[in-house]
Amino acid sequence: MAVVHALDDYYLAITLLITIAYQLFFFSIAFTFKFDKLTDLAGGTNFVVLAIITLAFSGHHHARQIVASLFIMLWGLRLSAFLLFRILKTGKDDRFDGTRDHFFKFLGFWVFQMAWVWVVSFPVTVLNSPNVTQYDQPDFGTGRDIAGVILFAIGFVMESVSDIQKYRFKIYQSDKGAVCNVGFFSWTRHPNYFGEIIIQFSIFMIAVSPAAYGYVQGQAFSALYATILGPFFLTVLLMFLSGLPLQERPGAKKRYESGNNWDGYARWLHRTSILIPFPPQLYAPMPTILKRTIFLEFPMYVFDPAKHAGDVKGQRDAEEGRPGEGQGDRQQSGDGLVASEDRAAS
Repeated sequence: MAVVHALDDYYLAITLLITIAYQLFFFSIAFTFKFDKLTDLAGGTNFVVLAIITLAFSGHHHARQIVASLFIMLWGLRLSAFLLFRILKTGKDDRFDGTRDHFFKFLGFWVFQMAWVWVVSFPVTVLNSPNVTQYDQPDFGTGRDIAGVILFAIGFVMESVSDIQKYRFKIYQSDKGAVCNVGFFSWTRHPNYFGEIIIQFSIFMIAVSPAAYGYVQGQAFSALYATILGPFFLTVLLMFLSGLPLQERPGAKKRYESGNNWDGYARWLHRTSILIPFPPQLYAPMPTILKRTIFLEFPMYVFDPAKHAGDVKGQRDAEEGRPGEGQGDRQQSGDGLVASEDRAAS
């Protein structure tokens, strides 16, 4: 099958143009009809489109290309299908309540989604490109290939199962103050994020094998290793931009200020790793310095009532007749500074 040379021999330009066109098409529908149901579908399926096109253009269908392409397609399809199912149940996406009617604000989200799709697709895009496929490849089954397949399986199961666990918990739990600490959520507060991160690193691990074993040389060698930007971009996105920062402190603040089972929620934060799965019995007594470093629970995620809740606690304590902050009941999320009775309950 003939190789297709499209704009550049790493397929970066053609995949960028396809992504822009694909996202703008769905953006036009979403903005015109104020329709939220296609937003996440457009993101997930865009990965599938890019993988199919670059694999077809490559003219070479080595097992490694097929596996890496199938992995990102499987991940994109599952993610988009789940998010579509969820939005069909909820009816609308609260993320866009303040931007849905503002053209440039709403467009900003879609531009960011373009960058997410294009950059995270780098490992598969470059692996399928003519500058890489011109070289021979090691037979599929190298140590990196095997490790990549195992990591993908772990990440895919963790992300898929945790999405279902969280959805079922919300649907069937009648107590609105209950804390989702079932299944994977008893070992990590964000198992779906952890699964998604290791999925992308697993695909990179498979894609970089031809360079790692010396089959690919020159600029293509550097290009394959440079595609680690894809999983790193996703990791930064989840840890510092749209993932944990929007859920950790804001979620704890909302719980605290509403009085919605804050004590139970604080105990869960104290016992449960923020991202890396770890037994809660070992995480709870762990020194704060280890939580802040090895387990990535940075201060930016921590909710401290004294700093972040204003006068809400004092007002609530007065109304409920509870002792004030000076009498030792202050609780801080995620750093082990909880009341003595909470530590005993742990």
